[in-house]
Amino acid sequence: GPSDALLVIDVQCDFCAGGALEVPGGDDVVPLCNALIRAFKRDRVVYSQDWHPPAHSSFASAHPGRAPFETIDAPYGAQTLWPDHCVRGTRGASFHPKLIVDWGEESEESGLGPWVVRKGFRPSVDSYSAFYENDRSTSTGLAEHLKSIGVRRVFVCGLALDYCVRFTALDARTAGFATVLVCDATRAV
Repeated sequence: GPSDALLVIDVQCDFCAGGALEVPGGDDVVPLCNALIRAFKRDRVVYSQDWHPPAHSSFASAHPGRAPFETIDAPYGAQTLWPDHCVRGTRGASFHPKLIVDWGEESEESGLGPWVVRKGFRPSVDSYSAFYENDRSTSTGLAEHLKSIGVRRVFVCGLALDYCVRFTALDARTAGFATVLVCDATRAV
């Protein structure tokens, strides 16, 4: 409907087969996400994209003697250390090559195409949610954008269910959006 939006979370090469932080079955969500994308108007589709700088503070490689999947205390709380992944400008940070992202012409109704929220680009704070950085106070602007175009309900799909999809869905509810998690179109780490 006119007050619905689709949030496609982190369907990126590094989270799919052969990626640096491969999610089991990650590739399986692509055709399901594409079916959902086709059901929405262009200006009602939002993509999130991990966009880390090299040596991001959430990377185990940035902490000598630490290994991926260990937890450290960051200034904003517990932080899982990850393998280097989704480094901006690399193939791993790119959207899955079969994911519908290039819509061609802009939406005739609004002049807007789909919106991309890049997250995790601040060197010292990670970001799981498409709404907030992990410090829980730095907004991405997504809630404001959705409200400005009249969105009241969001559908959430993508990768990975237990991190970025989960935090995005919870923050969508907190922001006041009716939230639908499309379970078939997500996979967990």
